Amino acid sequence: MQTIVLATQKGGSGKSTLAISLALAAIRAGHTVRLIETDTQGTLSNWRRRRQYAEPVVEPIYAAREVEQRLQSLERDGVTVTIVDTAGGVSAATNSAIRYADFCLIPARPSIADIEATAATLSVIRAWHKPFAYVLNQTPIRGAARLASAENALSDEAALDIVDIVARPVIMMRNDHQDALSAGLAVCEYAPCGKSAEEIRGLWQWIEARLGNVVAATDEPIIDEFGETPAIIPKWAALPSFGNDGALFLRMPART
Repeated sequence: MQTIVLATQKGGSGKSTLAISLALAAIRAGHTVRLIETDTQGTLSNWRRRRQYAEPVVEPIYAAREVEQRLQSLERDGVTVTIVDTAGGVSAATNSAIRYADFCLIPARPSIADIEATAATLSVIRAWHKPFAYVLNQTPIRGAARLASAENALSDEAALDIVDIVARPVIMMRNDHQDALSAGLAVCEYAPCGKSAEEIRGLWQWIEARLGNVVAATDEPIIDEFGETPAIIPKWAALPSFGNDGALFLRMPART
């Protein structure tokens, strides 16, 4: 089993939405997937309650001491990918999740506040010697200069080549992500032919390549107008929109 942890100091970076989207992309790639929520805000659990379909299962785990034993149990049960959504900040549960991660993703919007906030998370990841990458998330569609500056700043902070340290593709800011969340869906289910779904599929393929997985994506639709499929069994469901913007930035804080 491979464990992917989404973590960053700053709230509002889109960790939960990314966790959901990647979970569905992994299921479509042939994996047995479990979502673990260590954030007491409960975004994943709330999404799960709005969802008509039985998969993926969301497990709230808030005690740091329970993280390792649950990961071991999931591996024995045949789960192949576990995605952990953590709370903003650095907590005992987040530290424990990073400790047992196979790969860490640090979502960040292309703004100075978000990029500065990655420093504390990065220090924990480095302390446990874990492989990681940044995911530039909620990126304004018209913002090429901002995006280039963000990539350079993140690459400098990590002291690694940008090809290795910033996941591809970047995830653009589109309403599809928030509308899907409201409907109890992932973006690849809500708008399977849209650009957002295409970006998430590309991001999952990038992650699999980094993990060394050789599971070919089937790209078969898991949901067909809320119809039942062998892999996903209905349960019960809900909808609005979204918009935001980043800010120009120039630097990263010195590493600690």
